[in-house]
Amino acid sequence: MVIMKKEEDKGFSKSTATGLVALIFLMIGYQTALFVHNAAVTKIVANRDEPDTVYVYMEKGEAGTGRAPIADKVLKTERKNASHSSRAEAVRSNLPRKKVESFRFNPNLVTHEDLCRLGFSPKQAQSIVNYREKGGKFRRKSDFAKSFVVSDSIYRRLEKYIDIPLTDLNLADSAAFDALPGIGGWFSKKILEHRSALGGYSYPQQLMDIRNFDQDKFDALSDLITVSPEHVIPYPLWTLPADSLKKHPYIRNMETARAIVLFRENNPREKWTVEELRLAGILSDDNARRLSRCRLQ
Repeated sequence: MVIMKKEEDKGFSKSTATGLVALIFLMIGYQTALFVHNAAVTKIVANRDEPDTVYVYMEKGEAGTGRAPIADKVLKTERKNASHSSRAEAVRSNLPRKKVESFRFNPNLVTHEDLCRLGFSPKQAQSIVNYREKGGKFRRKSDFAKSFVVSDSIYRRLEKYIDIPLTDLNLADSAAFDALPGIGGWFSKKILEHRSALGGYSYPQQLMDIRNFDQDKFDALSDLITVSPEHVIPYPLWTLPADSLKKHPYIRNMETARAIVLFRENNPREKWTVEELRLAGILSDDNARRLSRCRLQ
């Protein structure tokens, strides 16, 4: 009797274990199916809210047609949704669109959370953050547009909200200058030295006073810099002594500086103008032209 009881207990334990194993596999299968379903739904909705297909096309004629010369062709890209199955379209129609916002932002500083509010997926937002953390910088709006996670449709919506501050020549430090295209450590130093000699920049083109800072270099960054009027300090041309005047890049020597002081002492206040200094032969035409664009007092 005892032996039979043990065998019955043993049989009961085997059936229970088999049932438990089956239940565990059933739960794992359900969780897997639920995960796959949710992932598929997320992908379908994402493809609706963030177009999944890139179309590349040419404007002003196509290759081989002879309707437009090669130089006139403009290659463009646009993201649109491709056609999908009726089941996918049903999923899209039954789920609400992602709520997005549009507000001013600096792509070099905007947070991951705010990027999601702007319409980017968490993964896309993280890609932008990772790019910045690796040293990447968006100097222009067009730089942001070139990011592979920024679709054409999103960029068109956000373009007017992108706010990348210009570099003020009178406020920036050497690091800010070094970040500009074509400007390294040497030019950063020279820009600061020239600012000190001028008493502050009055207009951006004064950068071209610096040796080897030519028109091409200026054109490459002219849309990234500014001289804000509120940060321009007037140069005291009509009050400084000669030993201070001689340090200005457009005066340069003691002889010219003393001539300016003598001019002030021997002429009425209404004649104290850069043009009068030029007519008196004190300033050259070139230096008079450049000095006349400065804010003076």
